[in-house]
Amino acid sequence: MTQLRAAIVLSILFTLLTGLVYPLAITGLGQVLLPHQANGSLIKRGETIIGSALVGQHFASDRYFQGRPSVTSAVDPADATKTIDAPYNAANSTGSNLGPSSKALAETMEARAKALGVGPQPADMVTASASGLDPHITPSGAGVQIARIAKARGKPEAEIRALVERHTEGRDLGVLGQLRINVLVLNLALDAATP
Repeated sequence: MTQLRAAIVLSILFTLLTGLVYPLAITGLGQVLLPHQANGSLIKRGETIIGSALVGQHFASDRYFQGRPSVTSAVDPADATKTIDAPYNAANSTGSNLGPSSKALAETMEARAKALGVGPQPADMVTASASGLDPHITPSGAGVQIARIAKARGKPEAEIRALVERHTEGRDLGVLGQLRINVLVLNLALDAATP
């Protein structure tokens, strides 16, 4: 009976510690030390939430920079047994699961490269991210889009290129990762600079 009592007391104690105390402590620390990040890194225009710096968005217009391809999907509203493409669907974060020897992947990458134009294309613009929600592109990924955006907005390429350079984020701690650009932040800056 003493072993049973000890087991019950420990179960209750650890349930309270790991299920209540620890989550509340971590949430409280997050709110105090990093409130913007703890609340989803939301980006607002005025009082309206227009997105998160952590989740990509689909931009189809020639007037905007486009992010990495997204292969997320959603249930087809017309037929629940099927799915449809739904770029950047955070409810269904996933990659394509196509391997390097996949013919379908090679054909998809070739079609994406052709859509971007002639010449070699940056890898991030022809391959989907593992999550399907990547909000960033590389500076070279932005570079291949500058001419299209400048033409669509009637602005000099140098002006668009300068905007890209101003919004290029450095490596974490100066050495980790690669240079990157948040597409939503860049597109908002593009709208503000060249309406």
